[in-house]
Amino acid sequence: MSTRTAASVSTHVLDTSAGRPAAGVTVRLLARDARDDQDTQDVRDVRDAGWRPVGGSVTDADGRCRDLPDPPEGTTHVRLDFAVEAYLERSEKKQADAQQDAPANRGGGAVFFPEVSVTFAVVPGEHYHVPLLLSPFGYSVYRGS
Repeated sequence: MSTRTAASVSTHVLDTSAGRPAAGVTVRLLARDARDDQDTQDVRDVRDAGWRPVGGSVTDADGRCRDLPDPPEGTTHVRLDFAVEAYLERSEKKQADAQQDAPANRGGGAVFFPEVSVTFAVVPGEHYHVPLLLSPFGYSVYRGS
């Protein structure tokens, strides 16, 4: 059993369309203490209510953020915001140069998912590794180990 009083968080990003880690993705970590009122009608109010920026990082050559700070003591929810637009634009350009049917050559032009936000519950003393599997037209996340 851990004696830590705070949760810890790590992440990595894998580009599933290229079959390699996604380097250079900016990740922001936010935290909040308690769940907000569920009766709120405006989704924007729920998304932004109570969140405090904790810190951030940029994925390295292995697609990992090795220096995310721990959420403050008392945190019950964490949000990771992945700014994937710039990475996907760079990636699509490289793929377009390598193959004719890459997304950039299909007339899409704009990135479909410019950002990805993942919100999850945490408990003190636990470690949460939350990988992002990214492609130009989809993504998935899971609790890793």
